[in-house]
Formats: sequence, structure tokens, C-alpha cells
Amino acid sequence: MLVEISPERHGVAFDIAYARADNVTGKPIYARPAAWLVPEAEAALVRAAELAGAQGLGLLLFDAFRPLEAQWALWRAVPDPAYVSDPRRGGIHTRGVAVDLTLTGRDGAPLDMGTGFDDLTPASHHGSTAVPPGAQRNRALLLGLMSAAGWDFYMREWWHYQLFRPRRYPALTDGEAGTAMMPAEPHFP
Repeated sequence: MLVEISPERHGVAFDIAYARADNVTGKPIYARPAAWLVPEAEAALVRAAELAGAQGLGLLLFDAFRPLEAQWALWRAVPDPAYVSDPRRGGIHTRGVAVDLTLTGRDGAPLDMGTGFDDLTPASHHGSTAVPPGAQRNRALLLGLMSAAGWDFYMREWWHYQLFRPRRYPALTDGEAGTAMMPAEPHFP
């Protein structure tokens, strides 16, 4: 059901945030840096990478499919439904239909978006004027590329994009998805 995304095959770079300790939980959530998507989202990601490449830009992927166990870990760290989906409702990333990403320049360095990934403040909202004009333009460029590639967006996070009608796909645990992303210790409550 899910397709593993790779930098080589899909034309994107990886910086999988939840495989490192420097994320909102303060510890690695994933056992390894990996990204998985449903085939429809995979095709939209490839299209977005092609559109970015045509402008001399690249995509840097922070997250994609997030097993329900990982969603619980995030919810325990940030139980704020404005920024983290309540895992009892399944979430969007848990369905393999969402990506968190940014644009990179010709040198591979991320473009300035005014805030970092997972900066859970109003400054991270699309359309925020609290960030410099150059960052606003970069966000608008990312939004345009992702929209043209078939993605919907989440108003409070400049980095989050998802398929339209995401709940038509089921929320999955690591075991159900067969992704082997989670450590042996479960993260369920």
C-alpha cells in the first residue's frame, strides 16, 4: 500500500526530523530516517520535485508517513490540536498522504522560510507577515509549486502539504504499514 521514497528515485533530499533528537519531543521518534507515501502522494511528490527542478530548486523532505505510534509520541509532547493531530482521530500523516518539506537552492541549502520546521507559532502560518518579505516569497513559491503538483496545504504550517480528501485512506501503525520505522519500544499510551 505504501511506497518507500528515496532521494535517488524521487529527486528529493532527506532531512527526516523525527529520526533525530532535535525535534519537538527532544528525542528520536523513528528508529531510522525513512519516508513512505501512498502511490497517489508519491506521484504528486515526483511532480513537485520536477516543477522545483525546472526552476533550479530542490525539495528537502522532513517527514512523510508517520505511524500512529509516532503520532502518539508527538501528541504527548505537544497536545495542541492546532499543530498536532490527536492520534485518536488518526491524523493526516498517519495515512501516508502528507509531506513536510521545504525548498532548497541550487547549492542544496534550504531557502529562508522565516521560521524553522516545527516552529509551532503563528509566525509559521501561511500568509504570516511576521517573517521577512524574502521568506514570504519563498513560502509563496513553495505553495505554488506544491499546489500545481496536486497538493493541498495546512494554513498553520508552511511546510505541511497533503492530498485532497486525505481521510479516504486508513490511519496505520508501523506494523500495519510494514515500514519498520519505529523502535522496538512502542509509543502508544
